[in-house]
This record gives sequence, structure tokens and C-alpha cells, in this order.
Amino acid sequence: MDNSEEQKHIQENNGFARIEPYTHPAGGWGALLSVARNLKRQDILGKGSITLLNINQPTGFDCPGCAWPEKKDAHAFNFCENGAKAVAFEATSKTVTPEYFAGHTVSWLSEQSDFFLEDLGRLTDPVRYDAATDKYVPISWDDAFKLIAQHLHALDNPDQAAFYTSGRASNEAAFLYQLFVRSFGTNNFPDCSNMCHETTSVGLLDSIGLGKGTVTLEDFDVADAIFSFGHNPGTNHPRMLGTLREVSKRGGNIIAINPIKERGLERFQDPQAPLEMMTNGSTPISRYYFQPKIGGDYALMLGMLKHLNEWDKKAFASGKPSVFDRNFIAVNTVGFDEMIAEIERTEWADIYKYSGLSPEHLEKLAKLFLDSERSIFCWGMGITQHRHGTANVHMLANLLLARGQIGRPGAGLCPVRGHSNVQGDRTMGINELPSPKLLDNIDRVFGIKSPRKNGHGVVETIKAMAEGEVKVFIGLGGNFAVATPDTPYTQEALRKCNLTVHVATKLNRSHLVCGKDALILPCLGRTEIDEQLHGPQAISVEDSMSNIHLSAGRNAPISDNILSEPDIVARMAEAVLPDSQIKWKWYIESYDRIRDSIADVFDEFHDFNLRVYKPGGFHLEHPANQHIWNTKSGKAQFMITPLSEVYADKENQYAAAYTESKVYTLMTTRSHDQYNTTLYGLDDRYRGVFGQRRVLFMNQADIDEAGFEANQWVDIESVFSDGVKRIVHSFRIVPYNIPRGSLAAYYPETNPLVALSSHDKYAKIPASKSVPVILHPGNVPEHFNLATAVAPEDADKKVSNL
Repeated sequence: MDNSEEQKHIQENNGFARIEPYTHPAGGWGALLSVARNLKRQDILGKGSITLLNINQPTGFDCPGCAWPEKKDAHAFNFCENGAKAVAFEATSKTVTPEYFAGHTVSWLSEQSDFFLEDLGRLTDPVRYDAATDKYVPISWDDAFKLIAQHLHALDNPDQAAFYTSGRASNEAAFLYQLFVRSFGTNNFPDCSNMCHETTSVGLLDSIGLGKGTVTLEDFDVADAIFSFGHNPGTNHPRMLGTLREVSKRGGNIIAINPIKERGLERFQDPQAPLEMMTNGSTPISRYYFQPKIGGDYALMLGMLKHLNEWDKKAFASGKPSVFDRNFIAVNTVGFDEMIAEIERTEWADIYKYSGLSPEHLEKLAKLFLDSERSIFCWGMGITQHRHGTANVHMLANLLLARGQIGRPGAGLCPVRGHSNVQGDRTMGINELPSPKLLDNIDRVFGIKSPRKNGHGVVETIKAMAEGEVKVFIGLGGNFAVATPDTPYTQEALRKCNLTVHVATKLNRSHLVCGKDALILPCLGRTEIDEQLHGPQAISVEDSMSNIHLSAGRNAPISDNILSEPDIVARMAEAVLPDSQIKWKWYIESYDRIRDSIADVFDEFHDFNLRVYKPGGFHLEHPANQHIWNTKSGKAQFMITPLSEVYADKENQYAAAYTESKVYTLMTTRSHDQYNTTLYGLDDRYRGVFGQRRVLFMNQADIDEAGFEANQWVDIESVFSDGVKRIVHSFRIVPYNIPRGSLAAYYPETNPLVALSSHDKYAKIPASKSVPVILHPGNVPEHFNLATAVAPEDADKKVSNL
């Protein structure tokens, strides 16, 4: 198949590229038609329909998509459009066999689009890269594990290897993985959390003592108001729309705070509500919608607190009750007076400037919070992926703590996670900064001596690979080469490795960015039966609200030559650590044994097997809900960063001083046909984009001021102080409802613009939602999968100041 055939493939599956407004609500008939189209595309109309009935069911499998929890009274159709896409593409009848690899070079595959690679189908056999032919060739499982052992044994020390984890890995796989890696001797655990909610984990640990949300699904039933900060549930976690619909139906307030107007936050037609479907009706979601400029959330939240403080002073002067929960603050917190002092030093003019909200809108938002006795704060990447992401999370906690709304029914913190077990992986010990208690427990249970030195996260791993300090990269799932920032730099770093290994269900671009030696190891998907010595096995996952439940596939495996993730990890450990006293193979005979060991290590998992086999599993209680604060002070901590430090850091100052062209702030985002870096199509239905991805959403006034026109092609160049030229070419301007000075475009196409050095100070999460950029007139792209890269002369320039 040549590139012209790929163009035909794209048009057959997506139609011709066009921009046209989508006037319908989120969900509804559009979602149903999308589900049917994707089942047909994967040639599994019959099989796929049956498979969908097992999603998120007590005896079925957990959706491989988002981590939104299931209701206790789940009905037969407990899935959303994008979950159905994930299942359709996993349960596909299409395969990528050794014969396919024999007919296609890695160089040719690298020229194809990410959508094309995803649509090829399931991997069926382990393969090894042969540089002489530039092709992947078959390798036996035993030889693959011997090769991994050979490379790991050749290292000078264990810290020269890095072990990446995707959030789709089960609790059982993650637990064995961290046990293997620590037995090997390193804490180098770059994880997908390092690129999404790490600021949540760090910020909430500071503020309330545990980096997880505090609410359950039942809290939404009694909340007065839901505040939705910086996330798009209609695309990223559509089942959440069902929860929000119920809140709206009973009269609860839903307040959206997001730079872009998103259809899922406006109105929703529930495909499982017959009356809405038959009448083509819909339910309004957000009663109020505020659009701060990109990155303006911190100033917005500080402004809310400043209003509360001023109203509190007036209440005190008139003898009325305090706006703040003074008793809660006195008993449970520290740092309140210091926070108020900083707020009082902050000028209103600066708050309006940095937030992008008018005085009237900011006061209204603060009043909505004042009037709500039970508030839930939900947030996503629009809060976390900034250089001040941790400060944003601190401020979310500050607002709720100030009004005593943590540990109260119907109120609390709700970070909305992406991958279905990204939170569980962290719980199981996938952490480059492990606590002494975790390591002590592992050593006690298994008789090993875990390394005490902190390891590398994603940013440090990329830099270490680039500088030759990490020589082996092993990925348990994911698409590291394009999910990460500074794409050309990252990909060159991977190519410098002596060995790259990827455990995966589908082919993706990371598999084509090969180290000197490279392996692809195919694994079972969530939908497939995991047959081991003691019969079919179930794995467990943890959702966004700390519920632990089982997941068991129902489909026959796509190939007889693929293994489960726990089995791959165990066999790898056995090959690498032949003298280990840990019974790796014994664990795989029955995953109950893994869960028993998890219970031995983690107190909160006591009686794991007894509890997880009950319908719905069990819930991990958050200590903060009992007003137990596992912080340094033993109390919840108000934490505030001066506005000047947040918005006048090095990169903001550099962008502000840039005079050669107008500097905009770009946020990278998903399309509706996308899950993280996985592309299920080329449409973004709710935003009116069809058959294409190289688009740039821009305010019409900014388009006019710059002398551009709608549909004009432009190149986007980021502006960072390190002097590296980062540019992506040929993006079509789409006028959109977005604040002036703010832009949006899809990742991973725009990830090359994100400097590796541009990250949160504490969590080191890449600042993918606040990229300073300038625009140049561009050309119509010659090829669908137009390459993006830094200038050749800058390709080897080191990225410093990490």
C-alpha cells in the first residue's frame, strides 16, 4: 500500500475534509451512529454488539477508556460513544501479523498517519527489529525475554534502565511490575501520570494529605453545585454527562469554567432516555459558563477568594455569620491567615488581567460559590498542564477548605482521571518518588532490599536517555514517543537507547522509534479471556473515585501467541532475576495470589479477594473525609503562591518581551475521535471539524487583527527562552468561540511545540495547556501526515534547566 492508497483509506473512513457547524447536542443520534459506524469499520457488527453488553457490568470487563465510575444499579447499556470506539478498535477482526511486517519497512510505516497505524488492527506475535532490513521479524517469547535480560545485565547499574507504565495496566500487572523493577534495583518509573494529573497528586498531597479526590458518585446526588474547571466531559469522559444530566434535572447548578465552549458542557441528549431520543430533545448541562483566558484559572480562583474575604469583612461589620467556616478552619487547618494576607496584597486589576474575566463575571462566579453549601469541584488537564499546575490544585483545595466543604456529603474534590486505571497504578506503587513506608512494606513481605534513591519521572527520563544515562527503555503500554513533549528531542533520545521494548495491543508510532535493539510484545486486551492454569482470570482496576472492582474479558484472544500483561511481567522478571526468591510463575497461575500479596503490602487492601469479588467491589476511604490530614503539619494546609510568581515566571517574561510578532497562548487538546494519542477517526464532530486534524481554533477578532482569514493555512512556532526553533506546519484556521489571545489545536500534532523544560515546578508535568506561540503564513499540506520537527541545526541542541 503506498501513500495514495492511504489517502483513499482516509476518505473512505472519514469523508472529505470540511468545516461545518454541528448544531446538535452531545450524545444522541450522532453518538449512536458513530458507534454503529465504528463497529462496521472494524468488521465486528455482531461480535462487537455482544461485546458492548459486557462493558462495565459486574461480571464483565472495565471499559478500557476513561475512569469515570459505574453506578451501583448499572443497566445493560453502561457505555458511552467513545468507550464503544475503544472496544471496537480492540475487539477488531483486523490483525498485524509477522507477514504484514515482512511486507512493510519501519521507514514506510513511519510515513503513515497515526490513524492509519491504529486502524491496522491487533498485534499477534512478538517481533524484534532487524536494522539490516529495516523490518520487524518474528522472535519467540523465550528469546525475547532472554534478549531483555541480556541488555539489562549489561548495564553498569540498574538506574540505566527506565520502566514506563500506561494507565491501562491492571492493578495486578502494575504491582508485579513495580516489584520486578525494585527487585532489579531502580525506582525509574516514568508514568503517564507524569503528563496528566501529577500536579493533582502533588498538590492534594500538600493540601489534604493524599493525592486523590474526596467524593463518590453518591455525592453528586446531593450537591448544590458542580464547578467544572478545565475539562471536556463530552469527549474525554462522556459517561460523566449522564451524572451531570441527573444533577441538572433535579435543579442543581452546574458551572463550567473553560476557555472553549464545549458542546458536552452545554447540552446533552441521553441515548438511553427514550423520550429525549424520540422527541430529539436534550437536557441543558451548564447553567452558567465562564470563559477565562488560557491559564487564567489561578487568578480566577484567587479572585473568588478575594470576593469571599471582602464579603466576610462586611458580614463581620454588620454582625452576621462569617462567610468562612471558622470552626472548621480553626480545628482542621493551618495557613489561613497567611493566605488571606497574600490575597489582600493582590490588586484587582492584576486578577482581571490574568484571569481574562470581567469584574461582573468574576463576582457572579464567586457569588455562585458563596450560595452553595455543598460544592463539588471537578477538573482535568486545563488545570493541571501548566507551569503553575500544582498552584492551581492548591487553590482548588483552598476554596473548599475555606468553607469547610471537604468531608461534607455532596461536597469535595473530584479530579477526573483519564485512563481507566491510571490512579490504580499509582496506588500499586508505580511511583518514582516512593514513600519509605511503601518500600519498607515491600521489603518485609518479599525479603528484598528496595532501592531508596528516588527515580526518574517522564521529563527526567527523556533527558537521561538523550544524554546516554538511560540505555534501556521498557514500556508497559502507552505511546511514549508522541505522548511526551518536545517530540523530535524525545524521539532522538529513544533512538539512542540500546534497547526499547513495548508491551502493546496495537501498533503505534512509538514502536517505529526504535532503539539499537527493539521489541514489540503483544498482550491481551481488556475484552479478552485471560486463561491461566487455574482457569479464566479477572484483573482489578481503581476508578477516579477510588472504587476497586474486577474486570474479566469475554472474547477469545485475537491470537494464540499473545500473553497477558501480568504474565509478560512475570516471565520478564524470571529471565532477568534467575536467583530471585519470588515465585513469579506461581503468581500467574491464579491472580488471587497477586491480590493476596497486595493485601500484605497495603493496609487498605486487607481482605482484598474477599471484598473485590462482591458485586461492585469496594471503596478506598479518603482520610480527609474523616478530617484526618496526613500532611507534614497533621492538618489541612492552605497554600498560596503570589500572583506575580505564577504569571511572571521566566517563560512568561520571555514571551511578554518578545517583539518580533504577537505571542498567543496555545492549549493542546483532543478531538472527539481520539483517546489520548489513539486516533479512532479524523472527525471532531462537536466542534464542527470533519475529515482532518491540522486545524487551529482562533478568535475571529484575533484573525482579523493578524490579517488572516478563515481556512487560511498557517505555521505555528513556539517561543521559549532556550532558543530552540520549534515549529509545526500547515494548520487551517478555524474561527471559534475562544478568548482573545488564546488558541487551541490537537495533540500529538502540536506536542513538538512544547519545550521539555516548560513544566510545573513541583510535579514536572509538561505545560501542554499554556504554550507561547507565534503564527506565520503557511502552505496547504502536501501530505496528510506532514512531519513536524525542529530545524535540523537545532536537532541535537540539549534541553537544559529541567
